[in-house]
Amino acid sequence: MDIRVILNGKKAGLGPVRSAIFKARETGKVEVRATWEGGDVDRLVKEAVRDGCQRVVAAGGDGTVKEVVDAILQLSPDERPEMAVMPLGTANDFATACTIPTDLLLALQLAQSGKAQTVDAVKANEHHFMNVASGGFGAQVTTNTPVALKNFLGGGAYTLSGLVQAVYFSPYHGEIRFLDQSISNAVIVGAVCNGRQAGGGQKLAPQALIDDGLLDLVALNKFPPEALGQVIEELLAPEVNGKFVKRFRAPWAEWESDVEMPINLDGEPISSKNIRFEVVPGAIKLVLPENCPMTTT
Repeated sequence: MDIRVILNGKKAGLGPVRSAIFKARETGKVEVRATWEGGDVDRLVKEAVRDGCQRVVAAGGDGTVKEVVDAILQLSPDERPEMAVMPLGTANDFATACTIPTDLLLALQLAQSGKAQTVDAVKANEHHFMNVASGGFGAQVTTNTPVALKNFLGGGAYTLSGLVQAVYFSPYHGEIRFLDQSISNAVIVGAVCNGRQAGGGQKLAPQALIDDGLLDLVALNKFPPEALGQVIEELLAPEVNGKFVKRFRAPWAEWESDVEMPINLDGEPISSKNIRFEVVPGAIKLVLPENCPMTTT
């Protein structure tokens, strides 16, 4: 299939990227459009549709995947092109969990010849994302925050050093609602997962699937220093709904608090007192390898 690569402009001059694209052109038409500034992805997806392109490739990291998904979902269902991924980010958490090849030529060849499967995306108020939304901490992050904790906050990476620091952070008090439940929590970190991992390989929801119509919800509630060992045990037991680490599955969830909570949507920072997360079932036709572990089929 002919493909159009929507390439993160920061990667456009890299030798391995250019080499993979030229090699892939030996077996099919590969057009490239590079981004320069905010709003380009939305414009380039619309341009691809106007030009009759049936499959676009998100070439970048998780943030680029999110931008392409968001742009596709601005279109009517009958206009939406199929989507593939060429992993070019630092972490590539979504692509890694989907077993999309990290070899750039193999990723492009999959984009050219692979089969597209219908998968879910997630709507968060007016935004969309594909992988993981994480929230918490932000109001107390300062320039003196240790690097390990900054990584913990930015990607939701549940590292031991981050957990030790987390003991001293004031939690966000609020209420989470889903299905027929309403729970008041003092949350240190919360994650809404469509995919399985974030923060460079940290598996927040190891059993998550991208075509089951459900979100995997994970919350780390306030805990005393002496409970650190128990918290680590609960984090390492992905099927356990523990005392401090809470896990649920639901098609939607709402968070409400008195103060704005900083939230990271696949790399895009937002903040909100009230946010509704909702699965958009079958929203994206995504090219995946055979036997992808992230799907039910």
